[in-house]
Amino acid sequence: MNTLTFFKYQGTGNDFVMVDDRAQQFDETNHQLVRFLCDRRRGIGADGLILLRNHAQYDFEMVYFNADGYLGSMCGNGGRCTVAFAKQLGVIDTQTHFLAADGPHEARVEADGIVHLRMQDVLGQQEIEEHSVFLNTGSPHLVQFQPASTLAELNVFAEGRAIRYNEQFREKGTNVNFVEAPATPDLPWQVRTYERGVEDETLSCGTGVTAVALAASKRGATSPVHLRTPGGDLRVTFEAQPDDSFTNVYLIGPATRVFEGTISV
Repeated sequence: MNTLTFFKYQGTGNDFVMVDDRAQQFDETNHQLVRFLCDRRRGIGADGLILLRNHAQYDFEMVYFNADGYLGSMCGNGGRCTVAFAKQLGVIDTQTHFLAADGPHEARVEADGIVHLRMQDVLGQQEIEEHSVFLNTGSPHLVQFQPASTLAELNVFAEGRAIRYNEQFREKGTNVNFVEAPATPDLPWQVRTYERGVEDETLSCGTGVTAVALAASKRGATSPVHLRTPGGDLRVTFEAQPDDSFTNVYLIGPATRVFEGTISV
């Protein structure tokens, strides 16, 4: 058996096993190992696993795996945690330009540990039904607006799974965000998310709250949009364009080192 050194990070409750893989020794085809490391009863426990690797054209490359063991699309909270991890390792200082699954990203780390992560521009959104909007913010997201005072009691696992595996989304899958608008503009939008790859509700989803903020802009929300997940608060800033696209999109929030350790694999 080999010994793997790892770090645990979390961003508003969305947690990740982080591995310094600049020597590129981690076998990314070993799906069973990734599943084991993310297993909350038999392994370390996390919503996903992230490798930090060298890249010739960027400060580093972020390689993200869902908890099911397979490579995933962009993860916003994971991106913020990887930036904080890179700073801890001395790979970056406070500014960075790195590569992720959906392309290059910029980010900066404030003195208080808040990470500002620039997301990809979003080219429009699709109205699915009267109260549902579909966007791709690096990962596909359905945003479903809920009636007032119903979100807390919603069975997100059952409702989200039904949508994620329905006829429309079954082939490629989607994340599903259930959203409750605030009673007054000064309060945050409430968000709960069912994540594909994890196949359950997570405490927070970065690409999800980004999708919610952009969809909410069509319902009166203005940048910056404040959002509250079960794991904590996030902000999203953006510039809305006349053609329904969004540019200069930033996901802003904390990224925290929890602990580090070794595990036999």
